[in-house]
Amino acid sequence: MIIPDDYKIIVEIIKEGSSVLDLGCGNGDLLSVLIEKKGIKGQGIEIDEGAIYSCVAKGLNVFHDDLDNGLIDYSDLSFDYIIINQTLQELRNPHVVLKEALRVGIHAIVGFPNFAYWRARFQLFFLGKAPVTPSLPHKWYDTPNLHFLSISDFTDYCSENGIKIKKVYFFPSNLLTTLRPNIFALSAIFLISNK
Repeated sequence: MIIPDDYKIIVEIIKEGSSVLDLGCGNGDLLSVLIEKKGIKGQGIEIDEGAIYSCVAKGLNVFHDDLDNGLIDYSDLSFDYIIINQTLQELRNPHVVLKEALRVGIHAIVGFPNFAYWRARFQLFFLGKAPVTPSLPHKWYDTPNLHFLSISDFTDYCSENGIKIKKVYFFPSNLLTTLRPNIFALSAIFLISNK
């Protein structure tokens, strides 16, 4: 399997042997990579039954649940890391999930597509159409995205809710994304924790 750039960053962030809960783990590819590369103790939560079957076939520990219900079955600080990668924008209640993630985990890793990316802005402003970009590949009628957030939106959210941003990674990684990430980054990964 070719490891996507966002997975490489997450592997870099997570310490060897950590306990990890992957929210919206999909088919389990990220969990598999983390187990192989970092020897983590991993668990996932997924709503899609087909994806759960893929996880089970890989020998992964995954539970069928709706993240919007929260993480009531998990005690405070029971994981080193909670991963919410490419899932936040698809949730009905992202605020509840983020709050719960920071209750259950010491750290949270949050990755999402940047809806303020320049090509998305261009398509919306000049073409008058819902944007389609490499990080937002779906047409308006078949997108799983419910919330449209930018890097600036998430940074503001963290500031308003007392969340500490420990590190941020932008994709693609270049001088433009470093200088003006809200315009030039396709997506971002934030490492966050409670203050």
